[in-house]
Formats: sequence, structure tokens, C-alpha cells
Amino acid sequence: MLKFLLKGLMRDRSRSLLPVIVVTLGVMITVFMHAYLSGVLGESLEKTADFSEGHVKVETKAYADNLSQLPNDLALVGVDTLVKSLERLYPEYNWVRRIDFGGLLDVPDSAGNTKMQGAVMGKGLDLLQSDDEATRMGLKKLLVKGRFPSKAGEVLVSDELLEKLHLRPGDRVTLISSTMFGEMAIYNFTVAGSLHFGINLLDRGMMIVDIHDVQMALNMDDASGAVLGFFKNNLYNDKHAVATKTDFNNRYKNDGDKFAPVMSSLSENGLMGFSYTFVKNIAGFIILIFIFAMSIVLWNAGLISGLRRYGEFGLRMAIGEEKSEIYRSLIGEAALIGIIGTITGTILGLSVSWLMQEYGINMESIMKSSSLMISDTLRAQITPTTWFIGLIPGIISTVIGAALSGIGIYKRQTANLFKELQN
Repeated sequence: MLKFLLKGLMRDRSRSLLPVIVVTLGVMITVFMHAYLSGVLGESLEKTADFSEGHVKVETKAYADNLSQLPNDLALVGVDTLVKSLERLYPEYNWVRRIDFGGLLDVPDSAGNTKMQGAVMGKGLDLLQSDDEATRMGLKKLLVKGRFPSKAGEVLVSDELLEKLHLRPGDRVTLISSTMFGEMAIYNFTVAGSLHFGINLLDRGMMIVDIHDVQMALNMDDASGAVLGFFKNNLYNDKHAVATKTDFNNRYKNDGDKFAPVMSSLSENGLMGFSYTFVKNIAGFIILIFIFAMSIVLWNAGLISGLRRYGEFGLRMAIGEEKSEIYRSLIGEAALIGIIGTITGTILGLSVSWLMQEYGINMESIMKSSSLMISDTLRAQITPTTWFIGLIPGIISTVIGAALSGIGIYKRQTANLFKELQN
């Protein structure tokens, strides 16, 4: 039967060509959109987690309520003891200290007077004691000038800021900021090198400093803005992260102090939580959209095709074929069209996705003013789901479209079909 239906489709292209083209295009777009959104949003989520949010995040209750600023006066204190406690309670995580700060970067002339100044946002992390943080954030791959810091007092700045302030590796700069007690902080650094992040928010004015230097500069001895936890296998497990958060917060639920620590997971962290949920359910969103759209198109195509085939239906009924058998054969034809279109569309979609994954699209000129944690080169990402996501809309939509259009067979009177056969 399948061989018979396949021969019929191949010999009568008027009833198969348009549906195959529609399914092919629909599946190709479905596959590409899944790879594209997985790449762009997935990269944004991963970069944000590595750079600022972690898989779980511990901070004071007051600090968590003031994330629009950099309130280091609300930072965690006694972090050495806290980190040891976290390592004992939750050994499946790597626990790291982070300090975010802002201020002015002052560039002196040969006489020590201010030559230029630029606003900076800085991040303090462990650069000298271990390579773990630099590896996690991929900092060494981002180095474009100079070298990586090797001793206290050396910093990395964004390459755009380096050029803007006419700096060179080895130049002295002064950070003007405020301590965790609200006092003015003035601290000298040496520029070791510059980084190009590929993210305009960071390239405009980022400064990476060893956390011990930041603690010294901002009078934050044994303190940090947050303690981040990363799964040791580097794969985010939402169920486990939420369980960790719940267990930790239960230990401090009766502590009304605004400086008491509180933990949050990546999936429950404001906008990042929404992004995580969206990325997690992206396949379902795309499938539903294209099943609906392609079903409508193929329904109309089936109706048009059916009008041309009433003579054929009359002949088949004249030789004793039941309406239900004709209807099932239409569904069989639709399934074959769906399979052919799905295979073709998946191949084309994967080809386009692979090109975008390997070469990307440079959006630097468009994203100059962007404040999103997204690379200026957009890349797709082919995941295991991308290989078979087209099967569902490709086959189901054609079957639904044929089922809707084929209902007309039951509404037609046998006498009318015979009359059309005679005409």
C-alpha cells in the first residue's frame, strides 16, 4: 500500500510538490530557529552564570534587595568561615568569592596630575591563587594585549577602555571608589594587559582585579559581595540547585538580621530565571508554533487539492472503495509527504545551523549600545534535540492538515461524486 501511495505522489506532482515544499521550509525554519535560540540564549545564560550569577549564589538579604547598585556596605563578612561551612555542607560545588565594584579610573601624567579619567565597573576574583576562575570565565582566551597578572597590584582592563584612556601595558592607574564603610578609596594598580570580551556591556569599561587587591583597596578584609557555587561537573542541575538553596535558607529562616546570608538558584534569579525557563522549554514553543502554522497552510493546500480530485474519489467509490478507505489513504499520503519534507528540511536546517555555529554573524555595529550579556558574534548551537525536533511539526502538521481537509469526503454525497466523474 505504501509503495502504491508513493508511486502516486511521484507521478502526480500537483498534489505532492506544494505540500513537500511547505513541510521542507517549515522544518528547516524549525530546526534553524531551535539551533539559533539555543546558541544565542544558551550562550547568554552560560556567560551570565559564569560571570556574575553562578549556579547558586549566597549574599546578604540586604545586598540581594539592592542589585541595581553595588552596595558593598551590605556585603557578606566572615566569608572565610562561610566558605568552609559551604564546602563541608555542599561538597558537590566549587565555592568562590566575588566582589563587584564601580568607580573612576584615573590616569596620571608624568607629574602625577590627572591626565584622563574613565568610569569603570570592576570585578574582584581569584586570579593569583588558582587558575580556576580564569578558566571558568575564559579570561586567558580574551587577552589581546600585555600579559596575565602574576603578582599583587596588577589588573586587566577591557581593550576598549585601554584605547579610550590611551593606556599601555605597564602603565600605572589609580582607582577612585568607596570602601564598604562609605569612605573614599584611592588605590594604585599596574595595567598588566587588556581583554576583549565581545560583549559591549563589558568592553565599554571593565576592570578585572585579584580579589585580595580589591579587599585591600575597599577595606573589605574577610568580606565579599557574594559567594558563588558552581557544580563541579560544570553542568547546571536545576533540581539539585533548588534543593541546595532550600536547605541552606532553612538554616537561616529564623534569622531576621538583614546581613544574614541568603541563597538563590540560577533558575529563580529574576531575569535569568525567565531566560533559563525559556531556554529549557524552547523546543516546545517552536514545535507548537510551527505545528499550528503549517497545519493551517497544509489544510488549505489539501482543500485545493481535494477539489481537483473529486473525480478520482468518484472513480474509487464506483469500484467499491469505502469513504473511510479513501480518507485513510489521504492520511497515508500526508504521512509520506511529511517524512520526505522532514528529512529534506532537517538536512537543510542543520546545514544552515552548522554554518552559523562555525562562522557566526558579526553584529558588532548593531550592538554597540547593547547592555545585554550577549556576544557581538551571534552563533547557533546544534544540540541533540536539534536533530529530531523537525519530526514532530513536519509529520504531525501534514497529518493534521490532511485530516482536516479530508473531512470533506464524508460531507460529499455519493451521487455528486458520480456526477463529477461523468463531467
